[in-house]
Amino acid sequence: MKTQRPNPRGTLAVICLATGMLMLDIAVVNTALSRIATDLHASLTGLQWVVDAYTLALATFVLTAGSVADRVGRRLVFSAGIGVFTLTSVVCALAPSMAVLDAARAVQGIGAAMMFASSLAILVDAFPDREDRVGAFAAYGATIGAAFALGPLVGGLLTTAFGWEAVFLVNVPLGLVAFAGIRAWLRESRDPSPQAVDWLGQATLTGGLFLLILALIRGNDVGWASGQIAAELAGAAVLLVAFIVTESRAAQPMLPLGLFRRRDFSAAQIAAFAVSGSFFALFFYMTLYIQEVLHLSPIETGLTYLPGTGLMFVVSGATSQLLNRISAGTLTVAGLALVAGGLALLPIAGAHSSWTALLPGQLVVCLGTGLVNPALAALAMGSVPEHRSGLAAGVNDAFRQGGIAVGVAAFGALVPAAAALGHGSPEAYVTGMHHAMYVGAILAAAGAVASSALLAGRRRKVGAGGLVAEAA
Repeated sequence: MKTQRPNPRGTLAVICLATGMLMLDIAVVNTALSRIATDLHASLTGLQWVVDAYTLALATFVLTAGSVADRVGRRLVFSAGIGVFTLTSVVCALAPSMAVLDAARAVQGIGAAMMFASSLAILVDAFPDREDRVGAFAAYGATIGAAFALGPLVGGLLTTAFGWEAVFLVNVPLGLVAFAGIRAWLRESRDPSPQAVDWLGQATLTGGLFLLILALIRGNDVGWASGQIAAELAGAAVLLVAFIVTESRAAQPMLPLGLFRRRDFSAAQIAAFAVSGSFFALFFYMTLYIQEVLHLSPIETGLTYLPGTGLMFVVSGATSQLLNRISAGTLTVAGLALVAGGLALLPIAGAHSSWTALLPGQLVVCLGTGLVNPALAALAMGSVPEHRSGLAAGVNDAFRQGGIAVGVAAFGALVPAAAALGHGSPEAYVTGMHHAMYVGAILAAAGAVASSALLAGRRRKVGAGGLVAEAA
């Protein structure tokens, strides 16, 4: 069902504004963490949940939100998502405690999932011509890259000038402008044959990932040998296995497991988890290092990231052009290898270093990430038929956000909690951060090797038998 004439340019502007808002929210929060910890008397666990509550909700709800949008209307779900995101931004800014802030962040993540899940389908509807759609997706991708590139600096400026609350309140005027654009330009659309909502899959996935992250975050405090942690890990394993069983038997699963028979689809998800679970998760601990160990202000922290994030933005733009000559798989593997090498360089920075000690590793990591981001999107979207592009985007984002959530929780097991917030030994924090960086480098390298093996196997299959069969 479609209710009004489309306005493609207006639609693209609204989608890019809303997407930029939700991506900016991921980046700006990091530079405000130290001030949040001071004002709300937060522990490292509380700060971890500021990031993980948001990314976990986004990762686990994005596929269900897409199914609901197809059924009840993409414009409706997109509008509701912006409403939820904007209102919870106010709640975050006014939060009197870490418990309220973390809970609000979880609801904010659900709003972000509603926005993201419906945004690509809205663009597909507004740009029926394939060539025009490619240009729209390029602008969409550039918006994501620019938001992450500018996010740390914007977060530093807002926190320094107005306090940490401003990193959330900035979403309010942006959300109101997006609402005005929705009323003026977006039309409603639905899938004529929508998929049923897989509530059992939703419940088992959310419960399993929540228990896993809860155990990883609490392990140091409660004790890894304790019955509580063992029960949480066992519960996570049971629920995640139940999710796989549910998806294999459901008539309309939220995650069709048959897609993983495609080597390029599987490679895209492994690469997404590897880059997010390594560099993007370590971003949290690097920011605490810069502010709590090196004692740089939020705006100075944002400036330290600018050379790397600026390089990432430039390389991402160039990579979009390279994809016409070099395969997305090759660029993805090369980018992950660079991320691994850059992370291995980062431990040069010590407890008494200048911030410039981070710069060589940061530049190499951001060079690799600039290669990975556009190539990974092309690999994921090209691994399924066009009519399943929305599903492919949702799955890939779920693996990305899930990687961040699991990475932030897991790396916290290596970093002393007290030292993370300036109350313990800086040397102890730096030692733990170094261990996390080496683990991150191993994860990125493993992702590169696994993706390369899958893509090489696919190339051999294509060479021997012509086309690879669709696993749809």
